[in-house]
Amino acid sequence: MSKGKISLKIKLTFVFILILSTLLVGCSNNNNGESTSKGSHDNMLTIAWPRDVGEMNPHIYNPSQLFAQSMVYEPLVSYQASGKIKPSLAKSWEISEDGKVYTFHLREGVKFSDGTDFNAKIVKKNFDTILNNPKLHSWLGFITKVSQTEVVDNNTFKLTLTEPYYPTIQELAVVRPVRFLGEAGFPKDGDTSKGIVKPVGTGPWILEKYKADEYAIYKRNENYWGELPKVAKIKVKVIPDAETRVLAFEKGDLDVIYGEGVISLDTFNQLKSTGKYKTSVSEPIATRQLVMNTKTEQLSDERVREALHYGFNKDAMVEGVTSGLEEEADHILPTNLPYTNDIDVKSVGYDVEKAKALLDKAGWKLPKGKTVREKDGKLLEIELMYDSAESIQKAMAETLQSEWAAIGVKLNIVGVELADQVQRFKDNKFDINFFSNYGAPYDPHTFLNIVASKGYGFNEAISAYPNKDELIKQMVKVPQTTDEKERQQLYASILKSLQDQGAIIPVSYIKKTAIYQKNVTNFKFPANRDENPFTGISIKQ
Repeated sequence: MSKGKISLKIKLTFVFILILSTLLVGCSNNNNGESTSKGSHDNMLTIAWPRDVGEMNPHIYNPSQLFAQSMVYEPLVSYQASGKIKPSLAKSWEISEDGKVYTFHLREGVKFSDGTDFNAKIVKKNFDTILNNPKLHSWLGFITKVSQTEVVDNNTFKLTLTEPYYPTIQELAVVRPVRFLGEAGFPKDGDTSKGIVKPVGTGPWILEKYKADEYAIYKRNENYWGELPKVAKIKVKVIPDAETRVLAFEKGDLDVIYGEGVISLDTFNQLKSTGKYKTSVSEPIATRQLVMNTKTEQLSDERVREALHYGFNKDAMVEGVTSGLEEEADHILPTNLPYTNDIDVKSVGYDVEKAKALLDKAGWKLPKGKTVREKDGKLLEIELMYDSAESIQKAMAETLQSEWAAIGVKLNIVGVELADQVQRFKDNKFDINFFSNYGAPYDPHTFLNIVASKGYGFNEAISAYPNKDELIKQMVKVPQTTDEKERQQLYASILKSLQDQGAIIPVSYIKKTAIYQKNVTNFKFPANRDENPFTGISIKQ
């Protein structure tokens, strides 16, 4: 063999070894030691999220993500289907007859993830830390009403309020801020609003690995007091771009995509239609509403508001815009929330002729040869504000613009950034605005708190209601009631009156979507809008 052929053979062998070693190194280092090949999960569930999970502080808000906080930290009580409150870290509780004193009997034998005891002393420390920052947490109704926190004994904690406030027990089920951090997580000065030392909770998951803006890996808490999760680990990949999330899912790099707006409804339906994946749609979590400012002259007349309700085909619009994933709403709050399932509201269907007749009676006439109604020299012209980043709001706004034109109403639609939409709503600089309620476990009491409060837009929206003052008195009274029957009657009266007078028009029931690989089983949406859905999920190996 010639020297040239030997040299070529040596070179080719060297190149082959170099390529092979590169591949081997790449495989061994891939994904920080976590295998991502299809079918090789090591009992780890991988999901995508649009943003980083945050610092895992149970007592603060953004950027910490609700679902992630709920994996590590637990509440005293848990919100379940139909608004039932069930034991969590508190195995039972009593509420005094006057509605001011809550006594919690804590579950015994519960440990934090570092092995330390969960007891009344650490419960009080968490409560006191939260109460030391009232401005940060005053949005939660009971926070400003706490007069005393008390350790009765090792497993008994007492909370005393200045006045009765029935939603207290419901608000204790929210994901933040009243969840419990272990002693080792507290900073020296005890002020968790500035940060924590480490995420030590009692929950079913422990943060194992974390790389900011890239991923977080949670491992199962093998010493968890409750039902052990079926999977050993949860990996949360941070993928800000929706299309990239979908591509990763189609490649098999993700097991589940779930949540609100994590993928578009069109994409969800397209993936579902392939038959390659499993899908789930939640029960209604909120109502998409149109809120009309009755201080606007054109909307001050109830007949005009009613005409606008009759003047669009709600069912067809919701079906067309959301591809049937949302459903037409008949009530301003979903009827799977507490105190909302037995309210007899005025039925308003699609009826163009009735809409025209109502506008005629209100004095808004359509001159011959014109397309917009007039009254006293003014046009029936109104503006609808929507979130420019929200495709569903935009499509619905365009539909309303077209349908209301058919009854002689000129609708100007204006897309603004979410922050501007919120501010304009608070400042009452709107004619009509899109809004949705907060869902479980916040409503119905939080919705009524907002409607009754100045500075949220609703106070102006209902300003033309002849019974506005009485309605607000009733809304203030509801949380203070200790009689269950009276409370139900108040809710029924208030919600009926709010809806029937037309300043708040229910449009559709918002739902969460989930799409997952076929080897994922037992996916179930929690009743609490903000809780994670991971505990019962299994992966077939």
